[in-house]
Amino acid sequence: MKSITINGLKRESVGKVATRTLRNAGKVPCVVYGGDEPIHFSADELAFSKLVYTPDVHTVVVDLGDGKNVSCILQDIQFHPVTDRILHIDFFQITDDKEVTMEIPVRIVGTSRGVRNGGVLRIVSRKLRIKAIPENLPDFIEVDISEMKIGAKKYVTSIENEDFTILHTDNTVICQIRTSRTAIVELGDEEEEGEEGEDGEVAADEVPATEVNDEAAV
Repeated sequence: MKSITINGLKRESVGKVATRTLRNAGKVPCVVYGGDEPIHFSADELAFSKLVYTPDVHTVVVDLGDGKNVSCILQDIQFHPVTDRILHIDFFQITDDKEVTMEIPVRIVGTSRGVRNGGVLRIVSRKLRIKAIPENLPDFIEVDISEMKIGAKKYVTSIENEDFTILHTDNTVICQIRTSRTAIVELGDEEEEGEEGEDGEVAADEVPATEVNDEAAV
């Protein structure tokens, strides 16, 4: 997994007044948990743009400027309810030999037989929670839908990997191919006109066949 370095400074004062002063100066108060004791630091708000405002996930190296670097992952972030400015960030310290839990984005690849026949791809789980040691954390989890027919579902059991543990039940659906008004239902070697779905409409998280490319990144 890719890593981002955040240059920060340790905070001596952690009260409300000190925190307000930091925010007024364009800095974000942060805390790293998981070590012997919490590490309080601050960093420029702009330093977090590539970490927060992206669909990708990263590990973080906090450079405190005293020769000490702390490896961690983003745990929690607080935004201002009106301006959406970052108010506070919590990190969790990681070590090379200790497993951590992260939500990893799903990337759909391939064009399914069902989609080619007019079906609709519905992405149910856009992120999956996994546990792994830091070096085995993937940038994304690739899901190949090439062989999926209309009515087929892809479960988390189909992407099991020795490098990480999936923290979802076996019946968790990643995606499925639903029938649509123009779909062709595949019955063995025969193909018949399909009936429209339950409501006859495409849901907000469903991708029409005409909009599915050979590779879709989620």
